[in-house]
Amino acid sequence: MSVTEFFQVLILGVSLGGVYALMASGLTLIFGVMRIVNLAHAAFILIAAYMAFGLFQDYGVDPLVSLAFTMPAMFIFGVLVYWVFFSHLKNDSRFIDATVLISFALSLVIEGGLGYLFTGIYRSTRPEYATDAFLFGDFYVPTGQIYATITSIVLLGLLWAFLRFTRTGYAIRATTQNREAAETVGVNVKRVSIITFGIGTALAGASGSLISYLFTFFPGKHFEWIAILMSLIVLGGMGSLLGALVGAFLLAIAASFVGFNWGPTWSPITFFAVLFLILLIRPQGLFGKKVEGI
Repeated sequence: MSVTEFFQVLILGVSLGGVYALMASGLTLIFGVMRIVNLAHAAFILIAAYMAFGLFQDYGVDPLVSLAFTMPAMFIFGVLVYWVFFSHLKNDSRFIDATVLISFALSLVIEGGLGYLFTGIYRSTRPEYATDAFLFGDFYVPTGQIYATITSIVLLGLLWAFLRFTRTGYAIRATTQNREAAETVGVNVKRVSIITFGIGTALAGASGSLISYLFTFFPGKHFEWIAILMSLIVLGGMGSLLGALVGAFLLAIAASFVGFNWGPTWSPITFFAVLFLILLIRPQGLFGKKVEGI
């Protein structure tokens, strides 16, 4: 591999890292606050991807503009999902196990519903910039990827500012650090949980709009995506937003080099291999802490 090829592959990896970080942020936020292992998160992303696809096909709405629809729609959807499926599990002695089973079943229901509505055909939105690239001397960056990464970084920045500087953000961070202590000092943990699940699902909505033109998708695609997302947050540390960000960029870059050297079909194996190794060597991840029951 030449120096030029090395930096080109590095650029391509970085340009996808931000999108992976956005995809994983909602999942790790939900786990950090409520200890819900939401295996349906990738299916939520898929719902939003089909929303963006429909808006583009029927009304010509750009996928980047469709965020204004998918995010609030998925926030409401997330609030309803939490209220119906998870709110009653608060005092369950096998809470984490129950969330795994419920969310997995929910993902299968979503897959079946999407398959009924859209069949199993591969879909993708095709805005003009999806096949364009910015040229910088000997290097290029796909226009769609750089737009998606910039959008992801902006949204993650807004999430950080919300958690850092708002009253609700304080409550979310307090609940993440110690749920019982937060409740003791007057934090309405039930309200925080509902809002957090809604925000996490809204981030899935944003991810779906971006994914809709970056990759092709079909109803069963969520199985591959959830495996990738789990590897990102397990590497970074479940419940750690910083860990999700670092893990996303590290694995996106690693997958790019694997794809360059051994072909694109081998890229997903990077995520699965890291998931396997990190669970063996350091289950709490780079920035996480050990959690009872998982």
